[in-house]
Amino acid sequence: MKENRSIHRLFTGIILTTMLLSACGSESASNNIAPTVEPSAAPLPVVSPQSSPTAEPSAIAVSGLTGMPVTEPILPRPLSIMINNAPAARPQSGLSEADILYEVLAEGGVTRLIGIFQSHTGVVKIGPIRSIRPYLIDLGESYGGVTVHAGGSQAAYAILQKEKKDDMDEIGRASAYFWRDKNRKAPHNLYSNADKLREGADKLGYSKDTKVPVYVFNNPDYIPIGGESASEFNVYFLQKNYMLDYKYDSERRTYLRSVNGKPHMDLNNNNPVEASNVIVMGADHKVLDDVGRLQIDVELGGEAVLFQRGQVIKGRWARKPNDVIRFVKDGEEATLYPGVTHFLIVPNTPTFNSHITLGPSKVQIKE
Repeated sequence: MKENRSIHRLFTGIILTTMLLSACGSESASNNIAPTVEPSAAPLPVVSPQSSPTAEPSAIAVSGLTGMPVTEPILPRPLSIMINNAPAARPQSGLSEADILYEVLAEGGVTRLIGIFQSHTGVVKIGPIRSIRPYLIDLGESYGGVTVHAGGSQAAYAILQKEKKDDMDEIGRASAYFWRDKNRKAPHNLYSNADKLREGADKLGYSKDTKVPVYVFNNPDYIPIGGESASEFNVYFLQKNYMLDYKYDSERRTYLRSVNGKPHMDLNNNNPVEASNVIVMGADHKVLDDVGRLQIDVELGGEAVLFQRGQVIKGRWARKPNDVIRFVKDGEEATLYPGVTHFLIVPNTPTFNSHITLGPSKVQIKE
């Protein structure tokens, strides 16, 4: 806790310095998208990861995906990694160091995780790594990342090959950049790390310079008003093995994640899997075959709720062409709090709200 408060004080100092510096420059630097409700302090200016360190010597380098300070003024291309979430694959490695984490259904009620890794460049072990589906390609690629996986459906391979995607497949030509952990049984034992994957991407000739989207971030000290209290919430996909609980920790300012009542921890460092922002979004799911493969609409938008700072805000998710999914309230993109963001994609059936309950009493969110 002491370390977290120290980091918070450091980060607050950085924010104040940045705001004072920007006041001396043009007014446009502080005119970012306004937060959903009137804040007590202006939202943080977003500094692109691709900003030149020489163009603004006094500027603080900030991740466009997390809103957090970074040590490198120019961050590497993201890695979009398909991570196994079967019970036998838990606890996974590297989840606490992902900038963005998606959870979405695969076939048979099993969920898959997509970790977007950029600002933590030296993650020593990531996985277990699993196969890919068309909508997983779409979600990971929206961040400009190299797609990392082990196998995939026929439909996914057709997309990868026809469109010549920048992907690293363990059962393909990138096999040298993965390894098997002898302490686990296949297929829950395939891993890689950030350095090996970036080395492989270089050897395969993949571009290092891609467009990486940025989110809009709020002042971390701003306390939201007008939202419904939500210090704890539960999310249900389709199977009992995938019951999620998120509890707000006011000291850490994050929601701590549990799976089936057990805290979700990172095997690398024993850190909790946590998020400053959790977006639960509803999408149309269609079963395509007798294996249970799915088609999931991750483009047209729909109902969504945003959990942050112990409150829940009801809104919608939206996605423009060639962009990432964003949470929208009253037609405006909502500001996120600096830190990790989790996206949980649940079916719209029987209803979107049927997949989310609030508090230990499991009260359904009101329409």
